Amino acid sequence: MAGGAYTLYGRANAGSLAVQIVLEEIGAPYELRWVGKTAAELETLRRINPAGKVPALVLPDGTAVFESAAILIHLTDAHPAADLAPVAGSTAHARFLQWMLFLSSNVYEAALRISYPERYSTAGTAAADQIKAQALQDYARQLELIHGALSPYVLGEKLSAADPYLHMLAGWYPDDAAALGSRLPKLAQHAALLRRRPATRKAEQDHAGT
Repeated sequence: MAGGAYTLYGRANAGSLAVQIVLEEIGAPYELRWVGKTAAELETLRRINPAGKVPALVLPDGTAVFESAAILIHLTDAHPAADLAPVAGSTAHARFLQWMLFLSSNVYEAALRISYPERYSTAGTAAADQIKAQALQDYARQLELIHGALSPYVLGEKLSAADPYLHMLAGWYPDDAAALGSRLPKLAQHAALLRRRPATRKAEQDHAGT
């Protein structure tokens, strides 16, 4: 990747956390721009990401990329020296892609249904409670599945970009986090390992301070 800074558009407790952690792990220069939910701010964001969602990352050449999994995978390819993904084409890289897409299409999707259940039915708020209840079951089941793979990281003994992604998504659990940790001890250990890393601490401090 040629020199130059990234620009990360984010929001606290949103998908920008994992991207910021990976940028910190890479040591790449970046500017963090917080996006609120006013009409004017959302209109500005839509010029970067037509979907109007965070995260969005503007690359050093000015190209805007959105979808958190795509951003994370791109960063591992653009900065191979950071060693946050296995070599492309290897069996280990296939597993990396498997878990990245699993997290994106299953865990992230369930988390959105928990947070915005009224969006998932033409009945709106009338169906919200039932949708949220099902989403909570799905979310917990999917965390249990990836819990079985942790050793102690998603790909084994080595950190990859999948780990900040899982850390962020598991941190969105809306119920008793201590109870979840008791039921899924390797997930609790994973969170502790991530929080010992300076990159995670920096990103979490920034998100907590907004």
